[in-house]
Amino acid sequence: MTTAEIVRDGALREAGPGRRDAFLPTTTVQVHAANLMTLPDGTLGCVWFGGTQEGVPDISIWFSRLVDDTWTPAEQLSDDGARSEQNPVLFPAPDGSLWLLWTAQHAGDQDSAEVRCRVSPDSGATWGETRTLFPATSTGGVFVRQPVVVLPSGRWLLPVFSCVTVPGQKWVGDVDTSSVMVSDDAGATWREVAVPASTGCVHMDVVPVEGGLAAFYRSRWADWVYRSTSADDGDTWTAPVPTELPNNNSSIQVTALADGRLAMVLNPTQAGPDTPRRLSLYDEIDDSGLASEQGAAEPVVDDGERHAFWGTPRAPMTLALSADGGVTWPDRRDVETGDGYCLSNNSRDGVNRELSYPSVHQTPDGALHLAFTYHRTAIEHVVVTPDWVTAG
Repeated sequence: MTTAEIVRDGALREAGPGRRDAFLPTTTVQVHAANLMTLPDGTLGCVWFGGTQEGVPDISIWFSRLVDDTWTPAEQLSDDGARSEQNPVLFPAPDGSLWLLWTAQHAGDQDSAEVRCRVSPDSGATWGETRTLFPATSTGGVFVRQPVVVLPSGRWLLPVFSCVTVPGQKWVGDVDTSSVMVSDDAGATWREVAVPASTGCVHMDVVPVEGGLAAFYRSRWADWVYRSTSADDGDTWTAPVPTELPNNNSSIQVTALADGRLAMVLNPTQAGPDTPRRLSLYDEIDDSGLASEQGAAEPVVDDGERHAFWGTPRAPMTLALSADGGVTWPDRRDVETGDGYCLSNNSRDGVNRELSYPSVHQTPDGALHLAFTYHRTAIEHVVVTPDWVTAG
């Protein structure tokens, strides 16, 4: 399917045995980084960022909800004309309020990012004022991508990653690390727990497993999905280790299913010795946040150090299941396929063809909802059941 053939009316339609699809009613040139969540009123909500191009100041946060199998018109929830606002996350708090978290950065400088927050008392019908939850510091910026986890003890865990500043250099992600922000007072105060030896492991996603918690990570090295564990409600973590799942330095997401299994959506590809690469995610953005007509991949100097690998194809989009807490993932099925070209983020001219940044969420009826970026011009929503993975 070409982007010109996409019908962005938000309506769910049958798309094969056991599957329904929709394209959200997005209105901007570029859209990316969807996140799904059941809202306090029981409807399904989705947030994403949209604008001209990632890193440009017109990038802001958008919101829609699924009503009678159709997504409502997109509603803009942020509008900072000086910063690129990205990676939104919805969090239905135990008190019935709905939190929206997102990041805001200058141009392509993720080491300037701060985490912002708005709270809705009525499932997103109205929203409170924007406030800064975690500011950037002299050591770098802070980013979110994955949802808040509420533990049986009442503790909140918010996975974050630090976009570390390297003096004299533009941010490229070489030394990013992961942490969890821990709150034992319903978000009034937070403390940071760093994940040891997590350099290059980002987008930490926490789920309950037998014996405690497991976390899964995107790899800046474009090699594998990584995994670590905690047996003390997130106070300490083991160092991340590779799983059997490839990773391309693009986002993943994991959720715990009602039957005890885990479901993950990802691009199961990785960089090889002949894989073309680009210098950074923002090599098409200048210091003021303006996008060029066409970016060009640049060589990465071999200085003996490990560098983030950008440009590995972001496709296919795959749904995988695990019955052992994420140690093995024997059941996998592709949701969408393509060449995944992402050496450019240009959506204006249809250059980018990635299938990326997925979200996966199980609703109380057992349905499994997926949302992901389609060529950075649309958000695709797919509805299946866990059994669809093994039925294909």
